Amino acid sequence: MFDKLEDIVNRYEDILQDINNPETVSNQEKWRKLMKEQSELTPIVEKYKIYKSTKQNIEDSLSILEEEDDEEMRELAKEELSESKSLVTKLEDELKVLLLPKDPNDDKNVFVEIRGGAGGDEAALFAAQLFRMYSRYAEINRWKVELVNLNENGIGGFKEVVFMIKGDKAYSKLKYESGVHRVQRIPVTESGGRIHTSTVTVAVLPEAEDVDVEINANDLRIDVFRSSGNGGQSVNTTDSAVRVTHIPTGLVVSCQDGKSQLKNKEKALQVLRARLFEMELEKQQSELAQNRKSQVGTGDRSEKIRTYNFPQGRVTDHRIKLTLHRLDAMLDGEIQEMVDSLITADQSEKLKNMQEA
Repeated sequence: MFDKLEDIVNRYEDILQDINNPETVSNQEKWRKLMKEQSELTPIVEKYKIYKSTKQNIEDSLSILEEEDDEEMRELAKEELSESKSLVTKLEDELKVLLLPKDPNDDKNVFVEIRGGAGGDEAALFAAQLFRMYSRYAEINRWKVELVNLNENGIGGFKEVVFMIKGDKAYSKLKYESGVHRVQRIPVTESGGRIHTSTVTVAVLPEAEDVDVEINANDLRIDVFRSSGNGGQSVNTTDSAVRVTHIPTGLVVSCQDGKSQLKNKEKALQVLRARLFEMELEKQQSELAQNRKSQVGTGDRSEKIRTYNFPQGRVTDHRIKLTLHRLDAMLDGEIQEMVDSLITADQSEKLKNMQEA
């Protein structure tokens, strides 16, 4: 581990020299790549500097204990030694996490697809609540939300909603949300006070660039139609909505959010590219999973990952067996504690897998 850390420090110093080189500054593409790499290495380098400084403190304290007769100085050295040893252990664990292989998609924007599952109108109403939850979370993180497609049920629920979240490391924080979200509550229409269980599926797809997925125009069928609102009532007088069908896979993407047919087509193709990219990722991950399955993983859409229990005011994530009794706050976008717990669990599993390998 420490040989790797020394290599990273050397690389970091080389980058700093290159960044200040006039020839590099004149090549903006190269300069941006170096700045990005520097940004990624900085946390590791800074943590390693603290680690080495703490190790030196241990050596200094040991020297004082060997050479010093003054009892007061020896007591101070013992205290410093104890604190430094505890800190070194903590820093070693943090460095191991920082050295874990980075998910190349972590910095990407995401497409989020929410669909009502079992439970009819009740599922659609909860899908709308989840959309609000993620929108509020995006707002808290100062991310931007762009609606792509919305299919309402007429009573405030969403049969389906597709939207894009643009922001720093959006995928790294939201990727664990993919899967089946279960809600348990008493519907407004339930006169007997019985608790109903409904489900909603969530898919979080990393935005795919043109270089990630190549789409052959001959493989596409593009249809245009008139945007419609609740009950099929026309909200547009032009055929601006776009439906794109990828013939080889049968994937269908619709976009009717904007008034521009061109922009709707562009957004639909972005979603299609993300779905095709996700299919390739799932293929790669299933091959890896034959050898080892991650505790958290990326969240299979068929897997029940979380339960929102309204009568008890709790949210339980079944993958990491974590229950939080703050349902209202979470539905208002305060999901960072859950996100952090999922990230920590995933990192712990990856560290365990590395040690076993």
